[in-house]
Amino acid sequence: MCSDIRKYKLEDLSIAIVDDHEVVLEGMKSYMEKNHIERIETFKTALSLLDRMSAKHFDIYIVDIELPDMEGAKLIDEIRNLHPHAKIIVNTIHEEMWVVRKMAEKEVDGVMYKSGQLDQLIDAVIVVSEGGQYFCSKFRKMNNRNKLQNEVLSRREMDVLQAIAQGHSTKEIAKMLYISENTVETHRQNLFAKLKAHNMADLIIKAISCGYINPNNIK
Repeated sequence: MCSDIRKYKLEDLSIAIVDDHEVVLEGMKSYMEKNHIERIETFKTALSLLDRMSAKHFDIYIVDIELPDMEGAKLIDEIRNLHPHAKIIVNTIHEEMWVVRKMAEKEVDGVMYKSGQLDQLIDAVIVVSEGGQYFCSKFRKMNNRNKLQNEVLSRREMDVLQAIAQGHSTKEIAKMLYISENTVETHRQNLFAKLKAHNMADLIIKAISCGYINPNNIK
């Protein structure tokens, strides 16, 4: 049972939910309505939410990061461009390390996994609405592992790593990044050392394991 104070707080919140699966949208909306959250709008695409935001900002945005029309990290940036102080909770099926790292970089206010219990949804909404952060236990464990793994890569090392994963040669990377081929090779050697990789395949595998690259972007 909700206390009167908690019930009042929930009734006053406006929530936007973005997910391209109708069952997920209806399930979350129904559960939230049963818990006294009534001001809910649902969206199946990133663009439909952004279009709505031209007229209305929400107290909390609950977003999936795999949408048909926009990559999740970009949607988070777009929401904050329109609503700089937006409170964003990510609700995703993806538990891979690259997702953990990306969400940590984006400094979202909460992360839930769809494999978790639905009752965490209300806890997340309450905590985030009060200015806190809510991360499910599995995400916290993965993020702690992320913090302990390997040395931090520089921004330029990340650029070179991404280009390597996309199949570009040293010459192509140098041209893309406006640096010399020798500099590219230096970054490549640093990557091998930091990730303790023995060959190119090992480098890519470890980069994926550590969450530095999205396996879907490899060519």
